[in-house]
Amino acid sequence: MNGRRYITALLCLLAAPVFAQGMTLPDARRVQLDNGVVFVVSEKHEVPLVGVRALLRGGAAHDPAGKAGLSSIVAGLLEKGAGDRDAAAFAEAIDAVGGSLSASATLETISIDGEFLARDTDLMVELLVDMLRSPRLSPAEMRKLRDRRINLLRAAKDNDPRQLTAIYGNAFLFQDHPYATPVAGDEESLAQITPDDVAAYYADYFGANRLVVSIVGDFVVADMITALSDAFSDWRTVDGPLPGLPDAERQTGRRVLLVDKPGASQSYFWIGNVGVARGYEHRAELDIANTLFGGRFTSLLVDALRTSAGLTYGVRSVLLRPGTPGSVAIVSYTRTDTTVEAIDLAVSLLGRMRNDGFDDTLIASAKNYILGQFPPRLETAAQLAAQFAQLEAFGLDRSYIDDYGAEVLNAAGETISTVIEDVYPDPDDLVFVIIGDAGRIRENVAKYGPVTEMPMSAPRFRP
Repeated sequence: MNGRRYITALLCLLAAPVFAQGMTLPDARRVQLDNGVVFVVSEKHEVPLVGVRALLRGGAAHDPAGKAGLSSIVAGLLEKGAGDRDAAAFAEAIDAVGGSLSASATLETISIDGEFLARDTDLMVELLVDMLRSPRLSPAEMRKLRDRRINLLRAAKDNDPRQLTAIYGNAFLFQDHPYATPVAGDEESLAQITPDDVAAYYADYFGANRLVVSIVGDFVVADMITALSDAFSDWRTVDGPLPGLPDAERQTGRRVLLVDKPGASQSYFWIGNVGVARGYEHRAELDIANTLFGGRFTSLLVDALRTSAGLTYGVRSVLLRPGTPGSVAIVSYTRTDTTVEAIDLAVSLLGRMRNDGFDDTLIASAKNYILGQFPPRLETAAQLAAQFAQLEAFGLDRSYIDDYGAEVLNAAGETISTVIEDVYPDPDDLVFVIIGDAGRIRENVAKYGPVTEMPMSAPRFRP
């Protein structure tokens, strides 16, 4: 190792323990009521704020066939009136005290996130309970929300396909697996959603035995548990366990989806395969590898495609890690006339990483980067509430957070290389999704594998 590399590595290792400080969760109390609802509550008195995350197990992976986006519509409607307040009054109650309270869906959950001043904790709990137990689910608001989302999808197709590349990618990769479901739906599925569908989804998925409520902030734990217990102890349960999701099979060989956008001046591409789940054993090693490959501005992909070759303004490697194995992908865009050049370079870099791994100096820099980025994610009451809720919902214990800093520090180059080979696909086993002017790139991209073609104007994200 030359002198400069030695000094860099030494400084990174000396700094790392400093960055690792504070990378543990505070004490919290967990309470489970007889009806199944779980509360995780923790005091944090440094600032007079209270943060909340409520998670309902379900999400887009459980949307009914042909109704993709239903869980997302339901989540959106939670903000559009609940209890005695219509949509305007509900929004005004939050704004009047400078709070925040919003709902959204992911593949496997519907979440409500909020932050209020400590003096308004009672109002926060009241609004949260109303959202969960007595949402208005107004048909008129549902139609407005549905139509707006359809229009937003159409606008993205016209103006900025970068927002949609990963949606097309995961839909084509996972095919009939639930992870192919676009969380926000597509034009076709959204148009099919009715107020009756919304009511049925609420009846089937909203209940105490699917709920986790995590609250962190400036309050007394015993008082908060009493308030939550009073609010939820008599809430109904929903029938049956949440259906399990199968592991998707990794793809062998290559296949290509070409999404035709006539006249496009750029091509947008997603290259990937099935990866790993949230609970993957070597998470720290994988995070180091992904940081170096395409997870930061000085990564291998950015340096080669953007800095050196000037083929793109943005490229990244993306790990989707839900409850069962998600996807691992390279995502970027380039001029139409450099489509093949950019894709070839990205695929060659994947092969290079799998063959060569990363040297000790780069690994040390990635550790330093991760340990510097992670603690700020555990600073606010809302951030901590989110972490506690995620751990509970996905069956992970607090060591998932508390041991992470040590796992990053102790990650060895040999294990990182093994993880790269385990997680990142062989260049011969790839799914390609390319959005662009098919008339100009069709023949050239056929070299990557059998091509399936669809127009971007199609109201779905896969053929």
